[in-house]
Amino acid sequence: MPNTELASRLFDALDRATRQGAGIVRDSYGQGEQAAHDILRAAASDLGLECAVDAIGNLMMTLPGQDRAASAIIIGSHLDSVPQGGNFDGAAGVVAGLCAFAQLRDMGVTPSCDVTVMAIRAEESAWFDVPYLGSAGAFGLLDPAVLAVRRTDTDLTLAETLTVNGFDVEAILDRRRLLDPARIRAYLEVHIEQGPELVGEDLPVAIVSGIRGCLRFRAARCVGEYAHSGAVPRRHRQDAVAATVALLHHMNEYWRRIEARGDDLVLTSGEFSTDPAMHGPSKIAGETRFVVDIRSTSDTVMTAVAAELQAAAARIEEEYRVRFMLGQPSYSPPALMDAGLRRELSRLSDAPYEMASGAGHDAAIFAGQGIPSAMIFIRNRNGSHNPAEAMALDDFAVAQRLLTRLLLSFPL
Repeated sequence: MPNTELASRLFDALDRATRQGAGIVRDSYGQGEQAAHDILRAAASDLGLECAVDAIGNLMMTLPGQDRAASAIIIGSHLDSVPQGGNFDGAAGVVAGLCAFAQLRDMGVTPSCDVTVMAIRAEESAWFDVPYLGSAGAFGLLDPAVLAVRRTDTDLTLAETLTVNGFDVEAILDRRRLLDPARIRAYLEVHIEQGPELVGEDLPVAIVSGIRGCLRFRAARCVGEYAHSGAVPRRHRQDAVAATVALLHHMNEYWRRIEARGDDLVLTSGEFSTDPAMHGPSKIAGETRFVVDIRSTSDTVMTAVAAELQAAAARIEEEYRVRFMLGQPSYSPPALMDAGLRRELSRLSDAPYEMASGAGHDAAIFAGQGIPSAMIFIRNRNGSHNPAEAMALDDFAVAQRLLTRLLLSFPL
């Protein structure tokens, strides 16, 4: 049976150690994250696991297998949080791994290969504006230029922060591989869902099909002409707001069509503004700035949506007598989870349900290295990245039981 007593004790300890006011503060490479690492390492030692910390601070807690020379399974997630976050984002995955080990121990099971729970450093980009520092750094993927990035609250560079914490800056400078993909049999990650889908479906867990990539037009602009709101008829206006609204409305309707044919897509304009130095209640706005964020598990879909955005902008320019300057988009690729692991999880699940992840996770880094990867989502009310995260222990137990079943019936 899942060890909910251990899980409850660990979540309570994390909450007590890292709650500041309403929310959780487990700052990347800071006191909060380190407190979480200390709590989980102590629990791992109590379970008799082998504990080690790599050059950039990732904590490895290993249950030895029968064949110690065989490639290992890694169960991982992060322990840092956004400022004033919730208690379960990231931490649920590390706790689930330790609870699975406790269940295997109680069953008298020794896995065929080493299985390591990896508490990964600095997944959140809130503190250094660089995501996946721990996982990308472990594979030598970080550009050494990130060492000059300053922490948002202390203003210390990443290099200074690593040094203060006793970690090795040279590992990032040398792009040193701390993990060898060829020595990793699979990567598994349990994580709370950060949206409302499982709540809406009334399901405790989901199997993640893939992590959406992102094509983002970060600095889009529409330029028209400022004019008096009462003096210019519609046929003469060059209204940047009206044109931008028309473009975003068109893209929302296009999203409906993509969704209706069964393709995965989410489309967002999280920033949309006029110039406060120029706008006014009696003015036609002459300029807008906005963002278009395109996410999908399919590169083909993202490319098609970007092409539709550009074509629609060209049409709307003529109709509204404005100019759109969308700029060059940034890009992060989608990461599909391993088909064999997904099939096995579906077979082992009491109520199999698949969904895509719209948020990024360390699993994307492992999958990008060619490592078979899988994720399990846990139902979580009230969203994430806020103090109100509300994962129920009963739902956590379902996810942990599914993780343990997979370890006992590993398909790869």
